[in-house]
Amino acid sequence: MRFIHFILSHSVFIAICAAGLCFQTNLLLHLPHHPELYGFIFFSTLCSYNFYWLLSKFYFSDRHAHLVFLKENLSFLVVFFFAAAGTVFFMVRLPHLLPYVLIGMALTLVYSLPLWPFPFSKNLQKAGIFKTTLLSLTWAYVTTVLPAAGLPGKIIVPVSLLFSARFFFMLLLCIIFDMRDISVDKMHGLHSLATDVSKKKLSILIFIVFIFYIISGIFVRNYFGDDQQIIAFAITGILVWLVYRLS
Repeated sequence: MRFIHFILSHSVFIAICAAGLCFQTNLLLHLPHHPELYGFIFFSTLCSYNFYWLLSKFYFSDRHAHLVFLKENLSFLVVFFFAAAGTVFFMVRLPHLLPYVLIGMALTLVYSLPLWPFPFSKNLQKAGIFKTTLLSLTWAYVTTVLPAAGLPGKIIVPVSLLFSARFFFMLLLCIIFDMRDISVDKMHGLHSLATDVSKKKLSILIFIVFIFYIISGIFVRNYFGDDQQIIAFAITGILVWLVYRLS
C-alpha cells in the first residue's frame, strides 16, 4: 500500500498518464514514435507537479519552520530533483523542442502564480475559471503540440482538432477533481470552477464541454478515416460521462 500511495501522492501516476496521452497522440495522428519524447513528457510532468505540490505545501505551512518543512517534504524534494535531472537529460536529446517547451514552462509558472508571494497573487486565487481552464490548456498543449512540433504545416488541421478534443477532455476531468476538492479549496480560500459556479450551471457547462469533446474527437478520427476508433472513442466518451455522473 505504501508503494501505491507513493505513486499517487508524488504524481508518478499522473506523469505516466501524460506520457500515455503523448503516445496516443502519435497513434491518432499517425506520427512516428520517439521514446525520448515519452521520457521527456514523463519527467517534465513529474517535475512540474512536485514543484507545484512543494510550493503549495510551503504556502500553507509555517514559513518560519524551514527545517521542519524540509523534513516533512523530503520525499517530494528528492522526486523533484530526480525528475528535473531526467527532464534535462531528455531535453538535450530533443533540442528542436526547446521553443515549444519554454511555452509549456511559462504555462506551468502562470498556473502556480497564485501561490507565489506577490501582491497580485491574492487576486489570482479568486480567478477560479482561470485556474481550471489554464490547467486543461497546459495538458492539451503538452500532449498534442509537443509530439507534432516541427512537422509540416499540413498536420495543422488534425493537430488542431485533437488539441480541441484533448482540451475538452482534460477540462471535464479537471472539473471533476475540482468538485472533489471543493471543501479543501474553500478552507484555504482558493477558487476553482466548481467553487465559483452553482451546481446547476456547472452541470450545464459540463454537458456543453462534453458535446464539444465528442464532436472534436469524432472529427479528428474521421479526418484519417479511423472508423473503428470512432466507435472506441464513443464508448470512452460514455464512460467519461458516467464517471462525471458518479462523481
